[in-house]
Amino acid sequence: MKPRRIAVVPARGGSKRLPDKNIKNFHGKPMMGHILDAARESELFDCIHVSTEDGHIMEVADQLGYKVDFMRPNELADDHTPLMPVLKHVVDTFKERGRIFDQVVLLMACAPLIEASDLREGSLLFERFSGKRAVMSITSYPVPVEWAYSRREDGLLEPVQPGMFAVRSQDLPKRYYETGCFTFFPVQQVLGGGSGDDGNFVGLILPRWKSVDIDDAEDWELAERLFQKKRQ
Repeated sequence: MKPRRIAVVPARGGSKRLPDKNIKNFHGKPMMGHILDAARESELFDCIHVSTEDGHIMEVADQLGYKVDFMRPNELADDHTPLMPVLKHVVDTFKERGRIFDQVVLLMACAPLIEASDLREGSLLFERFSGKRAVMSITSYPVPVEWAYSRREDGLLEPVQPGMFAVRSQDLPKRYYETGCFTFFPVQQVLGGGSGDDGNFVGLILPRWKSVDIDDAEDWELAERLFQKKRQ
């Protein structure tokens, strides 16, 4: 039997650094419209759900052709709410309405460079592990993390790992970080509240240019330039 799969796009209102960033115009459509359309084009999902507590975002989603079946409770929409409880709320609410899913895919609203092909690749990797391990999008650090500094209040720099600057980059292991673009979960992991440090994740490597995390105006400008270059 084919697994039943839902895509969840969290899109709460109230962004402090970039007001209305989830619905702000980005190359001709509201920002979240890009990942929503990539999800639809991928043909991977039985349901695509925008999780929001904001009435205006709900209206924009509807105008884009993505009906919001129910709203997110306000207590799951503050600055400190983790994403797992948001996903669990979606799964539980659909179950109460008679719709049960085996797989949950978290898609971030501000990931306009992700394409349907990236999601299909994530799905293939997920199925390679029989849908029993979550698959998160990752990308490599541009320089070795062993060469990192911390900066004191007086401006002086302190090596995080003293002595590592003498080691050549090619002699250091490649390190990766979560892009925040998408993650495929078995529903049991969502219901159990698993986190990104529990050793139950497989990484799908994306190129760094697709992995911009849009939190402020500088990130937005960079994403616009990369998007424009992709279209050329």
